[in-house]
Amino acid sequence: QVKLVESGGGLVQAGESLRLSCTASGSTSEIPVMGWSRQAPGKEREMVANMRSDGTTKYSDFAKGRFTISRDNAKNTVYLQMNSLKPEDTAVYFCAADLNWGEYDIWGQGTQVTVSS
Repeated sequence: QVKLVESGGGLVQAGESLRLSCTASGSTSEIPVMGWSRQAPGKEREMVANMRSDGTTKYSDFAKGRFTISRDNAKNTVYLQMNSLKPEDTAVYFCAADLNWGEYDIWGQGTQVTVSS
């Protein structure tokens, strides 16, 4: 069974940066799509960014220009560099993987990101 583990969340002040990491273990082949979603209390989960194994990326509008997704395919690891963080970025950030070129199949447990004003 493939397992995703996130790390890198924490408490920062507005304008500061964080870098999230997510590593997939138990995979014997390259994962087609890995990405990040987030969910704040009382709100729906929303897509942040994702990247295919070939490097193709997709960003939500709020992430463009501030967040950068990257992958190390050899390590089955995906990163999310978050710059110029805002209080509205406060949420639990989840790593996800699409193992079969379809929908996300598995999710990590999430890592809390809190941005203070």
